[in-house]
Amino acid sequence: MSVTHSYEDAQPIEYRSVHTGAIIGLVLALASAVVPLTAGSANLGYTLPLSVLPMVGFAISMVAWRAIAGAPDVYAGGLLAIAGALLSAVFLITGVSYASYVYATEVPDGYERTSFLEMKPSESDLLSSRPVPDPIRMLIEEQKPVFIKGYIRPDSTRFSKNITDFLLVRDSNECCFGDLSKVQFYDQIKVQLAPGLATDLSRKVFRVGGVLRVGPGSAELAAPLLYYLDADYIR
Repeated sequence: MSVTHSYEDAQPIEYRSVHTGAIIGLVLALASAVVPLTAGSANLGYTLPLSVLPMVGFAISMVAWRAIAGAPDVYAGGLLAIAGALLSAVFLITGVSYASYVYATEVPDGYERTSFLEMKPSESDLLSSRPVPDPIRMLIEEQKPVFIKGYIRPDSTRFSKNITDFLLVRDSNECCFGDLSKVQFYDQIKVQLAPGLATDLSRKVFRVGGVLRVGPGSAELAAPLLYYLDADYIR
């Protein structure tokens, strides 16, 4: 005896597509891990632009979650959207908080923070034949100890251990690790560590402190003039 089923007895197959925003939000959230991972070594000025990543991830995840909640028979992926929003929020808060803490506590007492950006002359400075900006010139004239962060250019030293002099550059990108003749004078500092101080070659960010001065550049460094730092602090 055979049993037959009519067309009317067949159950319709329900299909719900995963909301695209939930997937995009989760991907951006996972990529946002770069914010807390780099917060301790990078400048706060680098961390804040990166924080846009978790902000966008959070916004997209929330929009996707609302769309899914409003049309549960059409969209799936609610858990993905929630996960993306939570991860984005966690990475944003922890990354910015840690970067702010490092920024507020990393400068030793008695040193004044400066940066390669502050050493770059403006257009008006160049037109007035003043390659050294006034704030930097005042620090040099007053011989006030400064604190600056940068990278050791690998080919500026012959050694990898117990280095006492090296070229500190603005970043580790092609700008400052490429052709030395194309590196501007304000993107590099010739560092001489005080007696008893030494460091090892690394690609990490170095925090250096000392008295800044400026003098003629050398043919080796291919710079018209050069910043020098007599350093008594390095970390």
